Amino acid sequence: MFDYRAFAMRRLAALGPRYLPFADVATEAVPLRRLLRLSLFQVTVGMALVLIVGTLNRVMIVELAVPATLVAVMLALPLIFAPLRTLIGFKSDVHVSALGLRRAPYIWKGTLYQFGGFAIMPFSLLVLSGYGEAIDAPRWIGYSSAALSFLLVGAGVHMVQTVGLALATDLVAEEDQPKVVGLMYVMLLVGMVISALVFGALLETYTPGRLIQVIQGAAVVTVALNLAALWQQEARSRARAQAMKAAPRVRFAKAWAMLMARPGMLRLLVVIGLGTFGFGMADVLMEPYGGQVLGLSVASTTKLTALLAAGTLAGFGIAARGLGQGGAPARYSVMGAAIGLPGFAAIILSSFGFGVPAFFAGVFATGLGAGLFGHATLTATIRAAPSDRVGLSLGAWGAVQATAAGLGIALAGIVRDLIVGLSPAGNAPQTPYNSVFAIEMLFLALAIAVAWPILRRSTRRRLVNNPSTGDGRPVEVS
Repeated sequence: MFDYRAFAMRRLAALGPRYLPFADVATEAVPLRRLLRLSLFQVTVGMALVLIVGTLNRVMIVELAVPATLVAVMLALPLIFAPLRTLIGFKSDVHVSALGLRRAPYIWKGTLYQFGGFAIMPFSLLVLSGYGEAIDAPRWIGYSSAALSFLLVGAGVHMVQTVGLALATDLVAEEDQPKVVGLMYVMLLVGMVISALVFGALLETYTPGRLIQVIQGAAVVTVALNLAALWQQEARSRARAQAMKAAPRVRFAKAWAMLMARPGMLRLLVVIGLGTFGFGMADVLMEPYGGQVLGLSVASTTKLTALLAAGTLAGFGIAARGLGQGGAPARYSVMGAAIGLPGFAAIILSSFGFGVPAFFAGVFATGLGAGLFGHATLTATIRAAPSDRVGLSLGAWGAVQATAAGLGIALAGIVRDLIVGLSPAGNAPQTPYNSVFAIEMLFLALAIAVAWPILRRSTRRRLVNNPSTGDGRPVEVS
């Protein structure tokens, strides 16, 4: 008799590895459901990014009439903590506790920072904008409280993401570490897509009261999901605690110097910075551009984040397949930056008669390029790291990536406002935005130029070590 239940369970088990990139990293010791539960911390990070970079920047600039420069500076305030990701990752590598826990204390501390920032953010934004009765409040209260809220959320996001990724790599074998980190980033994008759709639906009819409810709800959901992600993930071990305590202490400066001494690491970090800056400047302007230039609603522009994340998810999937088959990370990083060039060109052309379809196509293309570029550089960073310094290497990648993204966000708003101030009355509204998009294309071209020697070296190494498959075709290896 045919066992339909066993057949159905086998088919369901096959869905993960087939349709979810990196799901093949799961083992009997670390099943897929455990990894997916751990990835909930990435869902909260994605939710924070969508809310701050997507929804709030549009609402502050368009609905609350806050100057774009001030908005950009507020969104870039978490940049202060970005360089500390390297130190945070290193500290979690060498943290000593009585129970042998290294990662969990930092994840919990970051969760509290996220909750505190979201708790005070909505009211500080209303004071900052002078809405309703808040018009009588001193302006310095709005500035200081808004700055504090963005700082807290940024610090929490950096800490939770860096240490959470390090914890994920602790659970699997060394050769599977790039896969599990890739799985975590896929779940980040899934969280961004879901959050963007939910926020768009909740803010279909915008009111300040509804905005307060959305932000406060995000605070509660953040704590709940991060607790669920952390529960029973890191095993307690007093033997490990004693071993860590007895081990010789390595100073951060020495560990950092050893990491930078590894071949190609410095050039790789430069490529990461240029490419991330090129993709990141648009984050603060994409939704205001859709609202002011193309006349899209708050709900429609919020869903742009879902479209961008969907493109990035597709890029991660393509990179996962290619790198899993032995492709060189340098090749996919160059490919991602190259795809971003026509993507931004399509966004610019949307304001010259090509309309909303060209804009949506450009947004998806830039997301696709960012996904390819992000996963390729992340994989290259992990492969170049010492086995006992994964937290440090992930922190270095995250520090450069977050710093470049923060600088891009801040400079995008400043450049936009400077052009608006210098432009004559009645000038086309798309001119300031298109100028920023053109700058992004320039930085992506620079990233390709800096990455090209890495690609050439990896190509020569493949041809020398693996001249052919037997039928004359070169073998792709990393």
